[in-house]
Amino acid sequence: MIKNLLLGAAAVSLLALTSCGPKAFTKGDYDDVNRENLLNDQWSETDMQKAVHDLVASSLQSPAISQAKKMPVVIVTGLQNKTSEHIDTQSIMDMIRVELMKSGKVAFIDKEARGDIADEYNYQNSGMTSAETKKGPGGQVGADFIINGRLDSIVQEVGKDKSVYYKLTLNLTNLKTSMITWSDQKQIRKVFKKKSIGL
Repeated sequence: MIKNLLLGAAAVSLLALTSCGPKAFTKGDYDDVNRENLLNDQWSETDMQKAVHDLVASSLQSPAISQAKKMPVVIVTGLQNKTSEHIDTQSIMDMIRVELMKSGKVAFIDKEARGDIADEYNYQNSGMTSAETKKGPGGQVGADFIINGRLDSIVQEVGKDKSVYYKLTLNLTNLKTSMITWSDQKQIRKVFKKKSIGL
């Protein structure tokens, strides 16, 4: 009888210890990337998708693009992160570039490839490639516009309620005149309620 009680107590103790031990995600599944993600109160892929979708649609309606006599050539520069979060702003600008290119109405200069292009010019002019196929400085296309912007946020928390507000602003600037030819913003506000987390 005592032996059975001791065994039962040991089993319960073991179960308690394992349930309180470290947890790991051991089984996963693919999910729809377009399904809204509100797992936490941070900037999410859903926020990025919504903001990019609306701002790209707005930019395509701007006269600088919609009424252009020839396809505008654009270069993407930085997106300032003025939030308190660590956000991959390069990923946001990449998505903007991809969506604009898919429209077929805008061409892009690859700013990030300039160092690689210069290295390739040097290689091709070293005598290693044929004269008929080598490339060199002087043939690149100059950009007509720059796209840049800023991401801001305001966080408010009172009691168990929390509100997170984001504002993504983009500008399309004419390189010749330095005038902003298009500017728009996307605002997102999410609300959360704090819940107690227990065993």
